[in-house]
Amino acid sequence: MAAPGPADTEKAMKMAQQEMDYRVDLYNRMVASCYDKCMDKRYKEGELNVGENSCVDRCSSKYWQVTGIVGQMLGGQGGMG
Repeated sequence: MAAPGPADTEKAMKMAQQEMDYRVDLYNRMVASCYDKCMDKRYKEGELNVGENSCVDRCSSKYWQVTGIVGQMLGGQGGMG
């Protein structure tokens, strides 16, 4: 089996960069969404209170769950065309 050439390596690096950009964007969207939903805007304490902590936990869990479901649905449609 031949070793991957420079074009293959460059393509793999570009794909890895796109995946990283996607993951960072996804994470930033989750943070923004859960922050808006869960955080008290009047910063009374330096730490999350129990309600905020619980809300962030549920919010982030649901966000990743929905992202996975959408990914599976889109992946399933890819083979239908």
